[in-house]
Amino acid sequence: MSACCDCGAIDRHFAAARAAEELATYARRGPTGTARLILSMLRGRPGPIDSLLDIGAGVGVLHHELLGSGTKSAVHVEIARAYLDAARQEATRRGQDERVTFVQGDFLAVAPSLARADLVTLDRVVCCYPELEPLVRLSAAQARRYLALSYPLDRWYMRAHTWWQNHRRGRAGNPFRTFVHPVRRIRSLVQSVGFEIRDSRRTLAWEVLLCSRPHPGAAPLL
Repeated sequence: MSACCDCGAIDRHFAAARAAEELATYARRGPTGTARLILSMLRGRPGPIDSLLDIGAGVGVLHHELLGSGTKSAVHVEIARAYLDAARQEATRRGQDERVTFVQGDFLAVAPSLARADLVTLDRVVCCYPELEPLVRLSAAQARRYLALSYPLDRWYMRAHTWWQNHRRGRAGNPFRTFVHPVRRIRSLVQSVGFEIRDSRRTLAWEVLLCSRPHPGAAPLL
């Protein structure tokens, strides 16, 4: 099973200065972008969301917000140590630290050790993995009820932008890379592992899906 393109590159790219900037933006503006869309799509869904598995959780925006509105516990999985540390500090500041378990590492490597959760989120994570199928299948298997994910649209301008970013990183000696996967393929994979797409939103650059199991007690399809 393939892991991410280069976990060391991700850890170096998402360094302390970037984490501090994102946390400061969150403090000023609250959730923005795709995180804000995911949270809005979750409002009004039937039944409580008691547990969250937040994959590639960054500074923890999603679990900070959900723990503040009734979710009981969260697991924060993140490759970048600086982001995990920033999220932990924010959780402590909010009095949430005893309700969050922090796991540093590639989700594909640590997934076997994680418990299933009511909700699994992958906000701006799909674009960090060169291989789509293992990520979608394993993350879906961890979700008892809901799966929420965001990813770049496979439009010509997003492909061109991603190529240019990767080219610039390569010239600068930065091995971190991002990827634009076919939207049709992502949707097909989600449905093939037993989820139905309940809501979708688009910006000029991103698509966000909220998916649910038609029968929450059903065994995951791998």
